[in-house]
Amino acid sequence: MKLYSTNDKNNVVDLKEAVLNAFPADKGLYMPESISKLPQSFIDNIEQYTFQEISYIVAQNIIGDTLSAADLYGIVNRAINFSAPITKLSDQISTLELFHGPTMAFKDFGARFMAELMSHFLATESRPTTILVATSGDTGGAVAAGFYEVPGINVVILYPSGKVSKLQEQQLTTWGKNIKAVEIDGVFDDCQALVKQAFLDADLKKKYAFSSANSINIARLIPQSFYYFEGYKQLKNIAEEIVFCIPSGNYGNLTAGLLAKKMGLPIHKFLAATNDNNTVPEYLSTGVYAAKPSVPTISNAMDVGNPSNFPRMKALYQQETESATWDNIKSDIIGYSYNDKQTHEAIIAIHKNHGYIADPHGAVGYLACQDYVAQNPTHHTTFLETAHPGKFTVPMKAALGDDLVMPEKLEAFMSGEKVSVKCGKAYDDFKALLMGGV
Repeated sequence: MKLYSTNDKNNVVDLKEAVLNAFPADKGLYMPESISKLPQSFIDNIEQYTFQEISYIVAQNIIGDTLSAADLYGIVNRAINFSAPITKLSDQISTLELFHGPTMAFKDFGARFMAELMSHFLATESRPTTILVATSGDTGGAVAAGFYEVPGINVVILYPSGKVSKLQEQQLTTWGKNIKAVEIDGVFDDCQALVKQAFLDADLKKKYAFSSANSINIARLIPQSFYYFEGYKQLKNIAEEIVFCIPSGNYGNLTAGLLAKKMGLPIHKFLAATNDNNTVPEYLSTGVYAAKPSVPTISNAMDVGNPSNFPRMKALYQQETESATWDNIKSDIIGYSYNDKQTHEAIIAIHKNHGYIADPHGAVGYLACQDYVAQNPTHHTTFLETAHPGKFTVPMKAALGDDLVMPEKLEAFMSGEKVSVKCGKAYDDFKALLMGGV
């Protein structure tokens, strides 16, 4: 497998380089040079395969012969060992539940696969690798769980102080050992900017062998494509026109869906649903991409004003002119955005009308599905329920009171002792912290 940088198609590396050194020096993002279509017979008979079998076939299609069949099969089976079920809410709307992993968020798919893949590549390395990761909520906990006590890997998680839920904070600050948490006095975009700058810092590169666990790492995107196939398997007999709605922050999840479509999965449309941080929906509407500071919302994992994966989305649809690229993108993707009041009311309505409890991000996805099917009543929409609602106790209790029951798996995190290092958002402060050994 060969990958190129979105900033320079002549900058080509192999999978190991792209995974271990996730951020090219030219500040682009790695993308596969080619994306092969899967056999039509696989798509036609997909219901005959288990989720793990589907995941292996899709992974092999992307990765090719970079890994032996036995090694790849082992990585997939160790990483993807939980389900992704479809729950039907109505004749027109379903949800794909992605919160059945160890930290009860969709990030478990990417983090566990990436940890297994990195461990494979680092088996013969003598120098420890330091994972730098910025999180707006769920990424940090999933990465911590995936890499906890993995030999030869240390993890430094940056998160915005006071802007993640209490449970999310517990899931990324209570591990100890090879997992360190840095509490940044800023927003997620500040955390993300610090990580990107550190990757390119010559002084730090002498001290650390860096890699990233954010969705800028291609090892995160590959496994996120798996559950679109698993979802389609469960939906294919429901409707001819299948639409996936993705609650979107950094747009890695949506980009993975686009990869699935490029591999031949018959997805009719993608709905990019977000909150007041509506940079991409505005681009889809106007053709102008204008990054802006993020604003806090009750769907905090989507509080991203300059999504990292937007260059990958453009790369998949690149044409000779910006206008043609825009036309190409919006032929597959429709953007929606909703405010906190609408999100709050949607949580209540979903529970009242369908007996289902959706988290704030899923509620945003549900709203987009409603608006879409109002215009396309014969299509079936499925929003991704990206995290268990128990991870967002404040907005959930505000909407549903005591109807929310916390799973034991999440309750267990609340008893741990929070350990974090506080840091300003200025790069010099963060660099000094890293130079001092965190």
